[in-house]
Amino acid sequence: MASMHIEELTLDDWSRALPSGGIEVFHTPSALSVVADHAPGELRLYGGFKGEQAVGLFPVVVQERPVGRAVFSPPPGMGIPRLGPIVMPTSPKQRKQERVNRRFTEAVLEELDVDDSLTLFRSICTAEYTDPRPYRWADMDVETKFTYLLDLDDRSPDDVRRSFSKSLRREIGDAEELDLRIEREGVDGARSVYDATRRRYEEQDRAFSLEWSYVRDLVNRLDERARVYVARTPEGRFLTGITALYSDDAGYFWQGGTRTTYENVEINSLVHWQVIRDIIEDPPIDSVTGYDLMGANTERLCQYKSKFGADLVPYYVTESSGTGMEVAKRAYRMVAK
Repeated sequence: MASMHIEELTLDDWSRALPSGGIEVFHTPSALSVVADHAPGELRLYGGFKGEQAVGLFPVVVQERPVGRAVFSPPPGMGIPRLGPIVMPTSPKQRKQERVNRRFTEAVLEELDVDDSLTLFRSICTAEYTDPRPYRWADMDVETKFTYLLDLDDRSPDDVRRSFSKSLRREIGDAEELDLRIEREGVDGARSVYDATRRRYEEQDRAFSLEWSYVRDLVNRLDERARVYVARTPEGRFLTGITALYSDDAGYFWQGGTRTTYENVEINSLVHWQVIRDIIEDPPIDSVTGYDLMGANTERLCQYKSKFGADLVPYYVTESSGTGMEVAKRAYRMVAK
């Protein structure tokens, strides 16, 4: 069997090696090009090869610091929910899949020199990446997190709506009775959603790290993989909105959705409902069959998002372990919030 070797890839190389499914929207070359422009650090794209065959991909941002290095996938503070490794075994056999995953992980970690006591490593993996054991075997911490994924494959809007909680159905129905419009808009709409989100963070005394130039570039370069839904009054006044991003498999509730009342009716759920209906009836990419609601790790958000009847899906966070890393990890979490 050919041995595993690691290569650093260009974005063009990455694009050719990327599989058609099982990836996040931020794995796409268009999103990664924006990350490269805006991330505090150097974007590096690693490919694992057996001969000429790509069997693993891993994008990381490397930050050189006065007291060491930080290796992140995704980089903190950029609103990227998950990134991490993509493993593409060529065999359907479990034993061979595990071997490819283990060897690719070992080779990438060696390339990144994560054994160095001054290197902090942290990766938030995709939900498709289901075997983080090689990281634990490399003496790293592995934590399980969750997201809500609403399966829309071969389902009608009526079927999906029936699966919502009674209170959510009533809230959407009440909002549908109002004289307002929800439309898809471009970058100007994205700016309105961004500004509303930033104001809400400020009201809650929470740090908001995203720069508008980054959000603007992302919406522009993602093109059809980004849609901005905006609710306005008949006079055109902005009420609320959602910026949704799309991988080949799912739409993602990325930004916005700030709780908004219009004529004493909550309208946030109606915007979500429009995103969901469009995935069923008018998806940006035909293979999109799910809606990722995010926010399943925050108790106050779960009480609302569980009303959509979505599946609770686990994903893994892998990071350097040891007491010497605790200060660095705390600093990372402060930035990432």
